[in-house]
Amino acid sequence: MKTTAVRMYGAEDLRMEEFELPEISDNEILMEVITDSLCASTYKAVKQGTAHKRVPPTIAEKPVIIGHEMCGKIVKVGANLTDKWKEGQKVVIQPALKLDTGYDPGYSYQYVGGSSKFVVVPEIVLERGCLLPFEGDSYFEGSLVEALGCILRGYKGFYHTDYTDYTRTDGAKRGGRIAILGGAGPMGIGAVELAIGYAGVKQIVVTDLNQDRLDYAEKMCSPIKAKEKGVDLTYLNTSSLTDADQTLITLSEGGFDDVFVMVPVPALFTQAEKICREDGCINFFAGPAVHNLQGSLNLYRVHYDGIHVVGTAGSIPADTVETISLIENKSINAGALVSHVLGLDAVIDAVLDMGKPSGAKKVCYTHISLPLTAIEDFEELGKSDPMFAQLSKIVKANGGLWCKEAEEYLLENAKKI
Repeated sequence: MKTTAVRMYGAEDLRMEEFELPEISDNEILMEVITDSLCASTYKAVKQGTAHKRVPPTIAEKPVIIGHEMCGKIVKVGANLTDKWKEGQKVVIQPALKLDTGYDPGYSYQYVGGSSKFVVVPEIVLERGCLLPFEGDSYFEGSLVEALGCILRGYKGFYHTDYTDYTRTDGAKRGGRIAILGGAGPMGIGAVELAIGYAGVKQIVVTDLNQDRLDYAEKMCSPIKAKEKGVDLTYLNTSSLTDADQTLITLSEGGFDDVFVMVPVPALFTQAEKICREDGCINFFAGPAVHNLQGSLNLYRVHYDGIHVVGTAGSIPADTVETISLIENKSINAGALVSHVLGLDAVIDAVLDMGKPSGAKKVCYTHISLPLTAIEDFEELGKSDPMFAQLSKIVKANGGLWCKEAEEYLLENAKKI
């Protein structure tokens, strides 16, 4: 069958085009993609082209479909898979296959990627347990499973040690204090959601240098709602502080048990060590674009105070399963991460423009035509467009957050591709 997709032919060479998908084999699945959330990792791959470790050298002749945060439904099941998978079943793909080649959906394959109306899920994805059922209320939530799963893996990466007997406990310290440095972006917002709904901390402090970003993050995950769940949440602009380190230490009454570093800036890494209390754990979560990024920390504290550093990247199928459960059980609200929606025809410009960060997660609906549109602009757009007027009404009724009802209305009323 034919599909329309955004394919990469080289560095910054993206093309939206229609082409024929091959017939599925007995061990493959034909999937209709409904949503794909845009990710900065896609931007990095598009900027680098074949220099990126996940992008094959043959893309000029065999272009790959971009996008790896996809959710959709099964259209056709290969003959050998009918005992497990059913037509119409809602599914997500966990794109980190952990292959020796480094190849993953959304970076490396001709016929599977999120920026497409239909895809062929290859046998390797099924063999690795990376196609997973999803029973959440909406498709956009499924597209955010990958991002939230990476953050969940970050929480699992933290660890603490009882130095009386060197017993190790994995995870962020329950009932502890966590700082999310450079955390007003989409992954920082996700980290706040998981800190409240999963990690069980008592205090969260989110820092950033940009007040607009902090205001937006506070609107998406408010201190008032956090307090209702017994969590003290503070957003802090450190740009004008004389001594940001001391301010953070004072706020945490002596230091943080866990620290996420969400931006690949060496100074933030150094700050993370300074604001850790004894046995504090730092997760350098941010992915540097360069291969030689140097940072420093006080080695005295490493030895005598037990400060330790980890780095996590991506997730595994078990994280995806757990994230799906958190969404399905409404322990976390994936809508807090969504700042924009768009159609497939806006993907190329939106991806190429990701070098200038704006908003949080941008969710593409692959079967519609729609410019990249901020949710906060719905009300103004609604003055001349009845569709946006209704979307604004729906979103306002949901506390300003994107939701199932808004998704259903958009899919029914937007122009189709």
